[in-house]
Amino acid sequence: MDYLSVIQMLNACHGPAGDERQIAATIQGLAEPYADDCRIDTLGNLIVHKKGPGPKVLFAAHMDSIGLIVTHIDKDGYLSFGKLGGIHPESILHTPFRFKNGVCGLVALRQGVALKDMTVNDLYLDIGAKDEAHARRLVQVGDTAVSRMPSFSTETRLISPYLDNRISCAAMLEALSLIREHTSDLYFVFTTQEELGLRGSKTAAYAIDPDYGIAVDVTVGQELGDSKKGSSVLGGGAAIKVMDSSVICHPEMVETLAALAREREIPFQRDVITAGGTDGGSIHVTRAGVRTGGISIPCRYIHSPVEMVETADVRAVSRLIAAFAQKNLEFPKDVI
Repeated sequence: MDYLSVIQMLNACHGPAGDERQIAATIQGLAEPYADDCRIDTLGNLIVHKKGPGPKVLFAAHMDSIGLIVTHIDKDGYLSFGKLGGIHPESILHTPFRFKNGVCGLVALRQGVALKDMTVNDLYLDIGAKDEAHARRLVQVGDTAVSRMPSFSTETRLISPYLDNRISCAAMLEALSLIREHTSDLYFVFTTQEELGLRGSKTAAYAIDPDYGIAVDVTVGQELGDSKKGSSVLGGGAAIKVMDSSVICHPEMVETLAALAREREIPFQRDVITAGGTDGGSIHVTRAGVRTGGISIPCRYIHSPVEMVETADVRAVSRLIAAFAQKNLEFPKDVI
């Protein structure tokens, strides 16, 4: 798979948390050749189903992104905004954003605010409007904007906004294309509103009622001089989730994924982070509980417009997803 082309295609869609319809339609078009059926539920989750007689297995990767939402338009045409998800002011200052209708603007800092003191409330969007009336012809309060920064690749790595979590969507699509024979009843769910509190995966998991669940997401990749935020490194292979702030994965799921990786000679590492969560957080407490694991892609500079991943890690993740999908799983025994 050409990951760069897929990311560029997905990022061309408007898909902030709460308005994922464009990206869901694009992913559906890419997934349909490998699916028995596809549907979009009430919260906007795209559910891709590959039917099988065995246990239900849910793979979840969120397709929503962080973004901005207009809260006020002042008399000079400048836009105040709130945040959709975890926006860091230092990461978006002086970067371009794009509205759903194509209008673009630049994030700027209000006069008199020191860089060390700035918060999101000290930033505004300049869309080049002459005054309030002009601005209101272009955008409205409640309109949302997403990063307009470019995507590009190096020899081995990919840099782009919204690799969290569009790169996992690409890995899931690639995994779908790799699956041949399978007995499990497979559900590949591209979820909504993860950045606002794991909302889409909560309703999707409740409706599907899976026997096994795997959250596919990015994880913290170690950066220069900092080895404390996470255990994973770029180039280390698929990161098999042990724990994050939302879930402690079932030990048997961790071991099953590790055994599959060893068997298929898929590079892997163990993933522990103490801050940040995934869709696994809502999946594992669905109904009477779901045996839950996680497969992650190490990523640097998460929630910035220049996130970075290693393409070999993405490939390892897609192979491990396909391996679990094709494994002959047993129906879980009742726990008394």
